[in-house]
Amino acid sequence: MDTYSVDVVYQAISALFQGNNPKEQEKANKWLQDFQKSIYSWTIADELLHQKRDLHANYFAAQTMRNKIQNSFSELPPHTHESLRDSLITHIGQIDEQTDNVIVTQLSLAVADLALLMASWQEPINDLLVTLAPHPSAIWPLLEVLKVLPEEIDSRYLRLGANRREEVHKQLDASAECVLKFLCMCLQRDDLDQQRVWNAALRTYSAWLVIHAFPVAHVYNNALTQLAFRLLSLPDTSGKLHENATECVCALLSCMNTRQDGANECESSVEAQIFAAVCTLETPYHLSVAHEDTDKTINYCRIFTSLCDAFFNELLADPQKPHYCLKGLDLVLLCVGHFDYEVAEITFHLWYKLSEDLFQRNDDKLTALFRPHIERLISALYRHSQMESDHDGLIEENNTFYDFRRKVSDLIKDVAFIVGSGACFKQMFLILQAPDTTWESTEAALFIMQNVAKNILPDENEVIPKVVEAILNMSEQTHIAVRYTAILLIGELCDWIENHAESLQAVLNFLLYALQQKNGLAPAAAMALTSICTACRQKMVCHISGLVEIARSLDSFQINNDVAIGLLKGISLILTRLPREQLQPALREIVGFQLQPLAQLVESTSPTSVQRGERSDPVYWIDRACAIIRHTNPDVPDTVEHPTVAILNDAWQLISRVMDKYQTDLRIMERTCRLIRYGIRMVRKQAVMLVEPLIKQMVILYAVQHHSCFLYVGSILVDEFAKSSECIGGLLEMLQAFIEPTFGLLQMENGLRNNPDTVDDFFRLASRYLDCCPLQLLQSSLITPIFQCALIACSLDHREANSSVMKFFVNLLVWGRPNSHSRNAECRPLVVELACQHGGALVMNLIQASVFQLHSYMLADVGEVLNELKQVVGNDRMQPFLVQALEALPKKNSGGYVTATQQQLDDFSRTVLSADTTKAISQALKTFTRLFR
Repeated sequence: MDTYSVDVVYQAISALFQGNNPKEQEKANKWLQDFQKSIYSWTIADELLHQKRDLHANYFAAQTMRNKIQNSFSELPPHTHESLRDSLITHIGQIDEQTDNVIVTQLSLAVADLALLMASWQEPINDLLVTLAPHPSAIWPLLEVLKVLPEEIDSRYLRLGANRREEVHKQLDASAECVLKFLCMCLQRDDLDQQRVWNAALRTYSAWLVIHAFPVAHVYNNALTQLAFRLLSLPDTSGKLHENATECVCALLSCMNTRQDGANECESSVEAQIFAAVCTLETPYHLSVAHEDTDKTINYCRIFTSLCDAFFNELLADPQKPHYCLKGLDLVLLCVGHFDYEVAEITFHLWYKLSEDLFQRNDDKLTALFRPHIERLISALYRHSQMESDHDGLIEENNTFYDFRRKVSDLIKDVAFIVGSGACFKQMFLILQAPDTTWESTEAALFIMQNVAKNILPDENEVIPKVVEAILNMSEQTHIAVRYTAILLIGELCDWIENHAESLQAVLNFLLYALQQKNGLAPAAAMALTSICTACRQKMVCHISGLVEIARSLDSFQINNDVAIGLLKGISLILTRLPREQLQPALREIVGFQLQPLAQLVESTSPTSVQRGERSDPVYWIDRACAIIRHTNPDVPDTVEHPTVAILNDAWQLISRVMDKYQTDLRIMERTCRLIRYGIRMVRKQAVMLVEPLIKQMVILYAVQHHSCFLYVGSILVDEFAKSSECIGGLLEMLQAFIEPTFGLLQMENGLRNNPDTVDDFFRLASRYLDCCPLQLLQSSLITPIFQCALIACSLDHREANSSVMKFFVNLLVWGRPNSHSRNAECRPLVVELACQHGGALVMNLIQASVFQLHSYMLADVGEVLNELKQVVGNDRMQPFLVQALEALPKKNSGGYVTATQQQLDDFSRTVLSADTTKAISQALKTFTRLFR
């Protein structure tokens, strides 16, 4: 205790906040962090709050108290809980007008968290109301405590567990009427600042509405709800009050989202009243638009959108008898029509939700009901997508308007089916034909057309031929943005062009001309050409010589490398259609365009001179070669040499030199491994000549650099060659060589957490061995240490890494199933022995990880492992494994409440043992883990 005292802590706080020596401040900060972790920080923080020496000390003490309750409550013995509670309530009661808001918030959170954790505090809400409500100065912190308490129920730090949460919800429901009376009483007090009390009361009321503490029948006819609607209807309401009233109404509407089907007459009446009250906000909305008060306009838009969310099921109930709530969509469309596109964007999630539901229902009458609304939506989006009339050039990719247009693009693709892509296309075409159409209107119409073009039937002959002809004849005086969007539209019409071969040559000439321009059109032309190559593969074969020339000249075009790679992908798809005698020389030539500059880099430049994304970057060329190899996929029988084999064999020396020269650069190694992966996947077993030198080099480099991409390439080699008996020995030696550096890395402090890619790729590699040569791996001495490593890795909460670990267990255990398959019969006793020996540890680690470390979306994989283990060892062995694992879980939390009852433990165990499917176990696991979260 000599190290920590009130005075020493105060000195450290002063050094941190008032010192001017950065090194001393850093030292003080580290010391204070260590102090907060100590057991002594409870009493010292409490003392600092009593002394109130200065703002910084008070803030630090309040934050410490909140953090300790939230993260270290188990340090306190149960008999100290009451004194802590009393002390905190005393601190809360001493808050006055001068107390900083941050301190009020921290102390309020501390009280709220204590109320949630402390099982012996039976009626915290009533106790706080009785103790603090009579004192005017205590009203503000009391309102803050009442606000944050319901918000903290689902805090992932507190880990209350389902049982405690249910208990707390019952406590809050029981206290809801008292809280509502208290809030209404606050509104009537003359001795308090009216604006401040309205803001605080509305925030608190909203927090209780969100947890549905009040029955729907009681939420409309009370002073708080009426206040919220009154404030929203008045033009001079302050911004802060307007925002809090908006939150209140949105929370009110969220209550209706959760109501049960078949609401009673009283609830239906309340819903109709709330709907009518929201509809009265249409006039204030128009006033906010007239006054250009965008913040208030956004608030109204949120309310109207929430209204449609709340009545969503009624919206879609019966197309023959449309519900009165259809009026809500008109309110939302008012907002979509607002001149500021940021207002319209708030509504996008609603249109996505509507289109998804209509698509799933596939009801023509219901879809027709919403067609007028979607037509109005698309018209508004067309207007929002228009550029400024004085804008020169193209839209820059990193600004908000570009992002908005990208979202518009996604939305239109989603909703177009409701009005019909053809009808939408035609509607925009009519805009193009209108006299005196401005360039920005033309560009926006083309933009909308671009987003529906793919869904138009390829045999359309009324509108598209006119559009294509107009684009191909567009003059160079046309605004650059119009030409850019028109070129992208040509690319989106690729399926139509494939069906109208007579237009192909003219389109290619048009795109090739645009590709050579230096005015910004080249990227659009390259993307359009890529689309046409993809759609018109057979018809483009006769143009292969021109495409090879394009590949040769790529760096003369004004396009970035990603666009160039896309173009190479399109060209490679055409290569695939060539006769064999033409394919290999053309492929070799195009790959050579990428490998020659790469070879020059390897020969002449230093690894330190790499400029990322530039021509001096090996990745620049490797990615291009990758795209070519990956997408040139001719149909070649196994008995005939693949045209890529000779190219790969010739390129190996260069690839090997790249791996040696740039071995310290993870990015270059990952891209090189990707090139190797696609090459091997393309030619499969015909790459056998590369296996030995590749393994030798990877093993040496992995031991030094620990790049996990080498493990991934190893898994590709296993997948392709482990079924050949002559390769198995060498592949097992590769695994053994990989194990030592892998385990060394993972056994370091935080090794698993710091190297999730290594965990992912190593267990992916081990799974491939189990898929392809299980008997040889199970008979080797490697399987036990790999299994033990996987046991430790169970708790890693990295999605991909954990998935690979679980997949390893499943792939291992599946060989232990009772089965007549001869290969299975040899493996089964080896797996059964392993499962019986380590099954208890496996179940223990899986349950502990599921409860304390893993995210709920990862539990389906855990359920699959448990199911496979059960099938291998049988219920007689599985039951004691489960009992032992469940016994190890804490029966009570630090607050003294029961985490899981014996009945709940037994139910979970019984469900796992009786389940016939993985899904049943996974669902039981998700339900069970909620007891501890």
